[in-house]
Amino acid sequence: MTLCSPRRRRRALLVFPRLAPFLLFAGAVAAAAVCLAPPAARAQTAPVPVAARRVSEFLASIGANSAVSRRGETLAETARAAGYLGLGWIRAGYESDIPVEDLIDLHRRTGVRFSYGLMSGGTDIARLLGGARKLAAAGALVALEGPNEPNNWGVTYQGQTGGGRAPSWMAVARLQRDLYRAVKSDPALKAYPVWSLSENGAQKDNVGLQFLTIPKGANCLMPDGTKFADFANAHNYLYHPNAPGLEDNKAWNAADPTPACKVDGLYGNYGLTWAKKFPGYSVKDLLTLPRVTTETGAAIGGAVTEEIHARNLLSLYLAQFTRGWSHTAVYLLRDRSDEAGNQQYGFYKPDYTPRKAALYLHNLTTVLADRGGDGGGAAGASATKRPAAKAAPGKLAYAIPGQPATVHDLLLQKGDGTFALVVWGERVAGSDQVTVRLGGPPRPLARVYDPTVGTAPIRTVRDVSSLTLTLGDHPLVIEIPGPAAPARAPR
Repeated sequence: MTLCSPRRRRRALLVFPRLAPFLLFAGAVAAAAVCLAPPAARAQTAPVPVAARRVSEFLASIGANSAVSRRGETLAETARAAGYLGLGWIRAGYESDIPVEDLIDLHRRTGVRFSYGLMSGGTDIARLLGGARKLAAAGALVALEGPNEPNNWGVTYQGQTGGGRAPSWMAVARLQRDLYRAVKSDPALKAYPVWSLSENGAQKDNVGLQFLTIPKGANCLMPDGTKFADFANAHNYLYHPNAPGLEDNKAWNAADPTPACKVDGLYGNYGLTWAKKFPGYSVKDLLTLPRVTTETGAAIGGAVTEEIHARNLLSLYLAQFTRGWSHTAVYLLRDRSDEAGNQQYGFYKPDYTPRKAALYLHNLTTVLADRGGDGGGAAGASATKRPAAKAAPGKLAYAIPGQPATVHDLLLQKGDGTFALVVWGERVAGSDQVTVRLGGPPRPLARVYDPTVGTAPIRTVRDVSSLTLTLGDHPLVIEIPGPAAPARAPR
């Protein structure tokens, strides 16, 4: 919902309040099992080789919702904000008549690219594809997206109404099907992915939108083999009627693709739909289902202070990427100034004053920015430069013995070979002390960064074979030169 309010969506989830106690109990039991499942380095006492992921992929996954140059936002301020945060992409569409030329201008200024969607109530496929072709020609297109939350913003397509208060979702299914067909038959767009609509878990009749392609024997109202999308799409906000308060592993659990997820996640939209319990993918299939989040985040208010909001969002981007979400857009870049109620979701206030979330994300993307030539995202000086070739990601042997359930890790590598091992905690209170053990001979150098402090190292260690870290509710980044990486001076 680039251009809509998450509060209305949440009210729709409250239609089934009597289920909440059972969902909370089942979710808590399942969450305990999933949270204790070992990641790459967990339960290992001796270091083992772990394959790194490109830092450029992570930076490219970091997105936000924005009206860019409409709804009180200005192109100049959006460019400044997106560049400062190091965003890789922005969720947009033709809603609010955002000029495609403004999106292309923003891309040229910052390197930011766009998902381009029908948004709330939109059905004009021809208009969408026309704008998408311009974005693709400029190198500014990420994907095309189906309609936004049809449960809240119904559609009227080819004379038929679906979603919203209508008794059927057939019009929504036909719209998504036709969008997919149109994109895949367009010479300029067929190589781009189509992202599914959001809130398909609200289907009132089993039209099959819980699938990317309806499998044989699924007993849906749309025919077997109907293709809707290449990627699943969810709006898994951190705070939800089934998980309304502060809790350990808030972001990690919201990104969980299994029934253990207590918020509006992948399982409730593609595994067993939350409204009518239509079956979709098995838990095994959900683990590898291509997926994106086009809305998530948290509102400041009550127990969620500006500080907690900022730390939540850092953990959110990391957890999403680590758990298989290729792109994540936080709602919002800048608070809405044309909607009532609590609009304190943004990295920026309506006057573009940055919140702590903006500062902390800027620090993280600055530390991770690849000045060695791996590109990716809008972060760093090389944001708009694409290298001719990229070195294949390597492996780093490490272990975190006795890794607590609230401590998570993500190994990234830059184009010059430098490893960035991100280790973060998701505790509401207190801290965990962990030791990261490195394999092989001692490393000549390691630097530790804390994005809640700044962009300079908080610690530099030489002849490193292990590092002890104290982790609470935010990430630390351990930078280790790789085999081909120079031991460059600190920032």
